[in-house]
Amino acid sequence: MYQQPGNFSNVYEKGTKYYSIKGVSPDESIAVDDGNGNYKKAVREKEYTFGRTAEDVSEENSSDMTASLLVLSTITIFVILIVLKKIKR
Repeated sequence: MYQQPGNFSNVYEKGTKYYSIKGVSPDESIAVDDGNGNYKKAVREKEYTFGRTAEDVSEENSSDMTASLLVLSTITIFVILIVLKKIKR
């Protein structure tokens, strides 16, 4: 995989018209034609980077670790209960 050049959107179809806004840098925001004669202001929140950022990976790892710990805790408790039941017999 490689990073695609140019402009793209996950919301608007290929060929959607977009325009600069007078007095505003296109790096900051643009006007997008919604196809019905209306324009929506699209604001750049951050620069696009190919793939995931270190922050994204860190958040995913944190979620995965939490889920893993929950499963491991449940299994541990289940095993302890089985062992205790065998000891009482």
